[in-house]
Amino acid sequence: MSTQLAIQYEENEQFEQALEEYKKIYEHNQKDLSVIERLAHLSMMVGQKEEAAGYYMKMLEFDATNTMVYEQLMDIYIDTDKFKYYINRGNLHSVQQQYEHAANDYKKAVQNTDDEKQIINTRFVLASVYVQLGQNTKAIDEYMRLLDYDEIPVPTYLNLAKLYINEDAIGSAINVLERAYSKNIDVEHIRENLAGLYLRDGQLDKALETTQDNLTKAKCLLEKEDADEAYKLLESADDNAKNTAKYHSLLSQYYYVKKDFDKALLEVEEFRKCDSKSPLAYQMAAIIFEEMNDDFNAHLNWGRYNLVRGNKDIAINEFLNAVQINNDDVNLLVSLAMLLEESGDKNHAMEYYDRVAQLEPNNPSALAKLADFRASIGDYQTEVDYLEKWYEVDKRNYELIKRIAQSYERIKNKPSAVEYYQKYLQVASTAQDYEKIKAHLAKLENTEMAEEEGLIDKFMRFFNKDK
Repeated sequence: MSTQLAIQYEENEQFEQALEEYKKIYEHNQKDLSVIERLAHLSMMVGQKEEAAGYYMKMLEFDATNTMVYEQLMDIYIDTDKFKYYINRGNLHSVQQQYEHAANDYKKAVQNTDDEKQIINTRFVLASVYVQLGQNTKAIDEYMRLLDYDEIPVPTYLNLAKLYINEDAIGSAINVLERAYSKNIDVEHIRENLAGLYLRDGQLDKALETTQDNLTKAKCLLEKEDADEAYKLLESADDNAKNTAKYHSLLSQYYYVKKDFDKALLEVEEFRKCDSKSPLAYQMAAIIFEEMNDDFNAHLNWGRYNLVRGNKDIAINEFLNAVQINNDDVNLLVSLAMLLEESGDKNHAMEYYDRVAQLEPNNPSALAKLADFRASIGDYQTEVDYLEKWYEVDKRNYELIKRIAQSYERIKNKPSAVEYYQKYLQVASTAQDYEKIKAHLAKLENTEMAEEEGLIDKFMRFFNKDK
C-alpha cells in the first residue's frame, strides 16, 4: 500500500489496480482530498459511476463551491437520475450566483421525484433562492407548501415568519410561529420569537404569558406602564443579562418613564457600548432630548439615527435643523458638509466647510476642501489663500508646497511661485520629481511673467467696469 505504487499503476494505465491501491490508502486516511479526487477520477475511468459520485460528494464536504464536482455529478446523472442531475445543476448555478437559473433547476428537480424527503429539502433550498432574488412572495409560497409535510427543516417556521414581517404581515407571522409552538418545535427559540411578535403587535398579555425571559417580561411591564415591577425584574437580572444592549435599553426606558433623563441618557451610552452599530441608541437619545426640550440634541440624534439607517436626505434635514439652533458644533458642521457634498450640493457644502474654517482656522481638512472647490470654479487667487492657511499648519507637507508653487505660477505670481518651489526643494530632496522641479525652477527664474487674474476676478471686473 503506497501512493507511489498507485501512481505507477496509473502511469501504466492499469486503472483498476490503481483504484484498488488508492482504496487501501483511503481506508487509513479518509481526510486526504487528493486521494479522494483520484478515487473519483479512477472510478469514472473504469465505469463505476455510482462509486465515483460517492467520492465526488465527499469532495464537496471539503469545498461546497467546487464547480468541477457539480459538473462531474451532472455528467454522471444526466441519463440515469433526472432529480440528481437538476439538483447538481441548481447547486452549480447557485455557486455561480446565477439564482434565476438555479430556481428553474430546483423546480425541475421537484418535478422529477416522488420521494417526500427529496421534495422537502429541494423546496426548502428553492425558498432560500427566491429570498436571494428578492422574490418574497414566491419564497413564502414554497415555505407554505412545506407546512403540509410533517418532517420539515426547523428553520422553515422562523424563515417564513421573517418573510411575513418583511411584508408587514405580522399577523401571518404570529400564526406561523403559533403553529410551530403548538407542535413543540424548537420550543425555546420559537417561544421567545413568538413572544417578541406578540409584544410588537401590542398583545402584551399574550407576550407576558408566553415568554420565560425576564428582560422580555420587563419590556412588557414597561409597555403596560407598570414600571416598578419591571424594575424589580431588571434588578434581579444576572450578570450576563446586565451586559447586553437589551438590558440597558430597558433600563433607559425605565428612567425615561420616571423622568430621570440624565440616567436614561447614561443607559443609552451603555447600550451604545454593547451595540455600536445599532440606530436604536440614537433614536432613544432623540426621544429623551425631545422630552427635555433640547431641540438641538434631538435633531442631532434624529439625524444620526437616519444616517445609520441609510436615510441620507432625512438626516440632512435633521442636521440643517440642528445647525439653525447651534452653528458652532464643528463635528455637526463637518458631517453636514460631507453629506451635502455626497449628495452633489457642493456649493451648500462649502458654506459649512467655511464655517468650520472660521471656528477652527487650523483645520486642514476644511481648508483643503475649500481650496479644491475654489480651484474647481476657477477662483485661483482664493484657492491660494486657503492653501497658504493650510501650509501654516502643515509646513512639512511637500506635496502641498508644490501645489502652492504651481498655483502661484498659474496666476503668474512669479515671486511667490519661485519662493515655494525653493521651499519644495529644501524639504523634498528624496522626491522622485526633485530634479524635474529643480530644472523647472531654473527655467521659471529666467522667464518674464505678469500676474494674471483668476476667472472669478475677471468676472467681477467685468460686472463692475461701468460702476
